[in-house]
Amino acid sequence: MPGPNFRDYRWWLLVLALLMTVLAATGPTRQRQRPLYQLIFVVDITRSMNTEDYVREGRAVSRLDFVKHSLREQLLALPCQSRVGLGIFTERRSALLFEPIEVCSGFNEIDAALAALDWRMAWAADSRIAAGLARTLEDFKTREETLVFLTDGQEAPPPNARYQPDLGEFRGQVQGVIIGVGGDNPAPIPKFDANGQRLGFYKPEDVPHRSTFGESDLNPEKIQGYDARNAPFGSQAVIGDEHLSRLHEDYLRRLAAEAGLSYQRLTDPGSLRLALQQAAFAKSGVVSEDVAWQYAGLALLALVGVFVK
Repeated sequence: MPGPNFRDYRWWLLVLALLMTVLAATGPTRQRQRPLYQLIFVVDITRSMNTEDYVREGRAVSRLDFVKHSLREQLLALPCQSRVGLGIFTERRSALLFEPIEVCSGFNEIDAALAALDWRMAWAADSRIAAGLARTLEDFKTREETLVFLTDGQEAPPPNARYQPDLGEFRGQVQGVIIGVGGDNPAPIPKFDANGQRLGFYKPEDVPHRSTFGESDLNPEKIQGYDARNAPFGSQAVIGDEHLSRLHEDYLRRLAAEAGLSYQRLTDPGSLRLALQQAAFAKSGVVSEDVAWQYAGLALLALVGVFVK
């Protein structure tokens, strides 16, 4: 049996291919510096978030569904060893569903939690955005994570300017961004029963069109039927367009500016990635990167070279 021909380059290529294959099988890694993120998504699940003014794959989808899809895309874009937590907002406060976990090893769990988000998880029908944001910021004062607050900005009932919280006290204490969700044009809000069966859309008589809490912020002389004790908002019924929904972008921009947060509108998953993967939200960290594919590629090239004349 003839021995190896050391003068034949193909023999050396076979040796190289074998060596590269063995190295690839050992699971080699390398250390590198990368920007890492610690984020907590707080998602508005109030009923206006069921409004269908986004389009995905050629069909209308609700704001909540589009948010869930966009967040899932964001998970795939985040570097491993970044951490993500999830919370929900309704009424006038938010609730954390789980503490931040690593995005790669915990992807399935985070993805399943996102998919399960539903308006029926709400514990009340009101939507006091400013009050809820204030309580959320209070909770985040002692946290290191970046707050990502996703909402359409529609308050129900409409806010009374006299009782708006002071968000300025949180400036410089919490790092985060408000993500504005929804379209510019007023759209009908779908109505469902307790079992999730669609019943149509909310009508003007189904929703409050003004706040009736506390004292009116209007001049009493301009309020028909005003009575300081019994009718501080007057006796005349108010009919507006609160049964329709749109993105209250100016309002959210103002809240973000008061609280020292940034603002970004959600137009597509790419806009969310742009808002979150900014240098101010990143912390440099050392990550292990799998480089087995590089050795496997060299082994393949060596094998190809064997058959090249």
